[in-house]
Amino acid sequence: MERPGSAESRRWSVLVAIGVGTFMSALDGSVVNTVLPLLRRDLATSVAQIEWGSSVYLLVVSALLLAVGRAGDLYGHKRTYLAGFAIFVAASVLCGMAASAQSLIVMRGLQGVGAAMLFANSPAILTKAFPAAQRGRALGTQATFTYLGLTAGPSLGGWLAQSLGWRSVFFINIPVGIAGMLLAARAIDDDRPEERGERFDWAGAALFSGALVTAMIVLNQGHAWGWSSPPALIGFTGAVVLLALFVSVERRRKSPMLDLSLFANRVFTASSVSALLNYITTYCVIFVVPFVLIQARGLPAGRAGLVLTAQPIVMAIVAPLSGSMSDRIGSRLLAFSGMSISAVALVALAFAVEQGSLIAIAGALAMFGLGIGLFVAPNNSALMGAAPRQRQGIAAAVLATARNVGMVLGIGLAGAVFTTVLAHGGGSNAVVERGARTALLVSSVVAAAAAVSTLATRETHPEA
Repeated sequence: MERPGSAESRRWSVLVAIGVGTFMSALDGSVVNTVLPLLRRDLATSVAQIEWGSSVYLLVVSALLLAVGRAGDLYGHKRTYLAGFAIFVAASVLCGMAASAQSLIVMRGLQGVGAAMLFANSPAILTKAFPAAQRGRALGTQATFTYLGLTAGPSLGGWLAQSLGWRSVFFINIPVGIAGMLLAARAIDDDRPEERGERFDWAGAALFSGALVTAMIVLNQGHAWGWSSPPALIGFTGAVVLLALFVSVERRRKSPMLDLSLFANRVFTASSVSALLNYITTYCVIFVVPFVLIQARGLPAGRAGLVLTAQPIVMAIVAPLSGSMSDRIGSRLLAFSGMSISAVALVALAFAVEQGSLIAIAGALAMFGLGIGLFVAPNNSALMGAAPRQRQGIAAAVLATARNVGMVLGIGLAGAVFTTVLAHGGGSNAVVERGARTALLVSSVVAAAAAVSTLATRETHPEA
């Protein structure tokens, strides 16, 4: 019989192993975006083409999240997670060896396969490893690893690229990834599928992936095409048709990829909607504020980065504390408070970017980070706790999908509002600030809607 202290130590070993993977994947995403100009120069390609190095990663991750989450439920979360780690590290090596933009884009897509397997299975592994009374703390600590990766990415990426060249940005994943795989292989229990006899739903996976990728391409390119242009309308219609076919197929499947009965649970549905709205607001801020700092205020990229770190630093501090509190008092109050604070912070930030000092902007970003930090772990804990044990993988995949879709919707919404203001007012610094203010005010409405969504659930208290 395992001693209590030994069991507790093993749980936290699992958290460290998951945290390394979370940190690595978050670091990689932010680091690569930092060195895109260097990639464009050294690989002698266009801005549009090299941007696909980031876009294809996001598209592949989004398309595969539900499928690999379901694979984790069927074949074991540990196996799927370790396979994702191996693919991610191998693809990182190939990215670092890329001789052309085309080969880099292909390898970034392969990295996306591995990243999806990590994203969709890590919350499920943590939820199974920790009792309900510690679930919020564990998920909050995982969120801290995410924010630390996002915070360290720009500065670390710049230093590595300047000192060792852009290829080192990918090669740094090798030692981190090997350490993470060894920790995970030793600490995580070899979970066996609890429901034998179920089969993987290939038709559902293909339909969902097709619908999501089509929708994300339209949202990503809609500004350039025009929202009422034939490509945008055809793409949007195609995405809706594929999604409708997906729902129709899933309703008839004995072993569906996405168990639609999960959404009959009010806590699960409201938490999913709240997560989606939260990420829309987060990526609206990430998109528009750099334009104000660098273009309108004329700050160098390094100084602008310091101002922007106010948000993730506060999030990293608050998230584990909020997760621990949710283990004691439940999720709803914290989630509602977090999104309410975020809505107020977005209004403050909207006026700070047009009239305020850099200190005011940093303060509003810190306040926004406080709200997001309060919200994420309790909401994630409520969502994962609402799913049956044999559906933890698909629940984690729904959460990760909400993040990725929210990312694209947030950038699309902010970009649409921002560019509309610029088109009507010209490109002066004052107009840039006005466009950012308008986008942030719209985002504050989305945050308020997320706060209301958290109240659509009953209060969720930790299980005994």
